[in-house]
Amino acid sequence: MSHSDRPSDRDRAYSSDQPPAYNYEIAQQRMRQESQEREYQRLRFEEDQFARARRRAIVHRIIWGITYLVGALQILLGLRFLLRLTAANPDNTFAGFIYSLSQPFVAPFSTLFISPTFDGNTHIFDVNILVAMIAYLVLALLAIWLVRILSNR
Repeated sequence: MSHSDRPSDRDRAYSSDQPPAYNYEIAQQRMRQESQEREYQRLRFEEDQFARARRRAIVHRIIWGITYLVGALQILLGLRFLLRLTAANPDNTFAGFIYSLSQPFVAPFSTLFISPTFDGNTHIFDVNILVAMIAYLVLALLAIWLVRILSNR
């Protein structure tokens, strides 16, 4: 068999049942489908990332809301504790405002312990306020923990 009688590589490439243009169209179609599939997967991944980021932002806002509310409550109860410790006049407008605003939060703990007094029962070291502050802090930590657990589902 001479060199000219052997089929060339080019002839072997086109020796299929279909003409060369058909093979090219099939290859192009497969490439488009694969490209579309990759694009679809990329978009799904980005959508999932966006949804996770939105969930994290919402959880973050809820946690900050709990933190700010409990922080404000701690400041209010701390002011009440200091006013009672320093024997502030309850008839004073500011002291009366702090006492009336903090009363609903101290009420569940008001008779828990007998608070020691100093200087003829005027300076009161109100242990019940400290217990309330600790209890609300623990409740806040539990609420934050619960939000984090529920957000990971």
